[in-house]
Amino acid sequence: MNIKFDTLAPTQIYHLMTQTIVPRPIAWALTESSPENYNLAPFSYFTPVSSNPPLLMLSVGKKPNDEIKDTTRNVLETGKMVVHIASAHSSEAVTATAATLDHGESEISTNGIDLVDFEGFDLPRLKECSIAFGCSLFEVKELGATPQSLIFAQVECVYISDDVLDKDSERLKVDALALDPLSRLGGGEYATLSNVFSVARPK
Repeated sequence: MNIKFDTLAPTQIYHLMTQTIVPRPIAWALTESSPENYNLAPFSYFTPVSSNPPLLMLSVGKKPNDEIKDTTRNVLETGKMVVHIASAHSSEAVTATAATLDHGESEISTNGIDLVDFEGFDLPRLKECSIAFGCSLFEVKELGATPQSLIFAQVECVYISDDVLDKDSERLKVDALALDPLSRLGGGEYATLSNVFSVARPK
């Protein structure tokens, strides 16, 4: 089957891309809507893009009423966000925080999600996540007719739980199976890791 994108509507293209570009990591992003009032949302158009400077990229769409989403609004106003790597046990909460709420209505309190202090960073982090990146805003680019907001976030610090560190490794190494990261497939489907293997790279 060959499919030409210029024959498809934007919703069909989105469906096709999310069905075929799999699995995708999920950025579970926390921002501050107002003092001590936090927004939390998942994004699977997400990837690292640079290590010098250390940048993460989230692609954020619009609300159904075409307003910018709270994540974009908040990071533009405060310049800070925390990007978490969610584990499989958080799948229900991740899905729940994808709901569209009014600006200022917190997914944290609505879903009973626990926060803890993020040492050395301005915002808290999610207690249930083993990895959290404390980020400052690097740049926002607007793309397309909608448009889509590309948020480039510069990593200032990272929290890694001791529970997911490979204690037998001489260098810092995250045990991927212990982390059990949640990844996004198409529709309402998610996937988890079941196997990790290595292939030697050419010299």
